[in-house]
Amino acid sequence: MSKADDVRAQLELLADFQDKVIKARIEKATAEKFQSGPYPEGTETVHRLKITLRKVRPPVWRRIEVASDTTLGELSPMLEGVMGWYGGHLHAFDIDGTDFSPPDPDRDTGDLDENKYRLGAVLPTVGGKMGWDYDFGDNWQHAVLVEAITPTDPQLEYPRCITGKRSCPPDDCGGPWAYMSILEALRDPNYPDREDLLSMVPPGFNPGAFNLHDAEAALRTPRPLDDW
Repeated sequence: MSKADDVRAQLELLADFQDKVIKARIEKATAEKFQSGPYPEGTETVHRLKITLRKVRPPVWRRIEVASDTTLGELSPMLEGVMGWYGGHLHAFDIDGTDFSPPDPDRDTGDLDENKYRLGAVLPTVGGKMGWDYDFGDNWQHAVLVEAITPTDPQLEYPRCITGKRSCPPDDCGGPWAYMSILEALRDPNYPDREDLLSMVPPGFNPGAFNLHDAEAALRTPRPLDDW
């Protein structure tokens, strides 16, 4: 190796080291901002959340209550269930430009580990917001809003679904724009490519339906579903 090559290699190693130091400092500052670790013991509160599916009209939404010490990793399958997703796709949370997702040993996403952060720590106040994305291919984006933080009620079981509107789109139907076309095809028997569009929805699918009992049962059912 020539002297110039040796210098170049040393500069690359230095640049790589500097990048790692900067990344570690950013991760530390972000972790401190969002209070990584256990939520304060004895804090017996619940977060009331409204989850709204973006880019779909009429709106599809759910209102739920979950323990404030729920981790984001625990919250994600609850959101999948109550919205009506089967699970099994990648997902991520976004809070003020910081991403949280499951740890992936095969690749460095740069995201914070969702299992280390609790709802009450990352969204400590009423009015707090975050994004939750499900299925990066179809790109289902959800807005999550903290509507209330209240003491737990010993008469109630958490998590629980309070109410909601409309059916969730079918998994793997192509995303918001494709789903809007499916809605048009359901209304219009002469809609272009109607047969192909309707092949992506289950028989008897009713986009306007919402069943509170089914939503609450799904909220408490582990994801992904075994047969999905």
